[in-house]
Amino acid sequence: MVSLKDSHFDLFHLPAQFAIDDAALDAAYRTVQTQVHPDRFAAAGDAQKRIAMQWATRANEAYRTLRDPLKRATYLLLLRGIDIGAENNTAMEPAFLMQQMEWREGIEDAAAARNVDALDALLAELRDEKRARLERLGTLLDSGADQPAAEAVRQMMFIERVAAEVSAQIERLEH
Repeated sequence: MVSLKDSHFDLFHLPAQFAIDDAALDAAYRTVQTQVHPDRFAAAGDAQKRIAMQWATRANEAYRTLRDPLKRATYLLLLRGIDIGAENNTAMEPAFLMQQMEWREGIEDAAAARNVDALDALLAELRDEKRARLERLGTLLDSGADQPAAEAVRQMMFIERVAAEVSAQIERLEH
């Protein structure tokens, strides 16, 4: 029997690794949800309803975490005792810092020129960069290279923020 304290991977009977089978995760989630959905406990006592609600909440949180590759990587690192420290560890490789500056300049220049095409191109570049880094992240995590994986997660979080910024600029310029 799985306990509320077990890992998200344990909850869905999946191996604790970065590469997971999305279909298996989806099927396991549906199975757990049918077992713990609060509607199944409508006639139960308050204590059982509360426990069912805790399990349903836990299943939803676990599913959202494992479904998102970046959240899954962060969670996997936490299980291994590595806190990525995204809030207070902003040290990054010089090459990545230079790339950040180029992206920021690209956003500023395109926004100032009201050039949606340039922003679209930058967004595509960021998506490609994220995709490539995601593959590298999977390799790092599944080979146990946790510290480089933590840095890769921080870099990808930054890429996601920049991509969101670009999307917001596109939205602003199109309306």
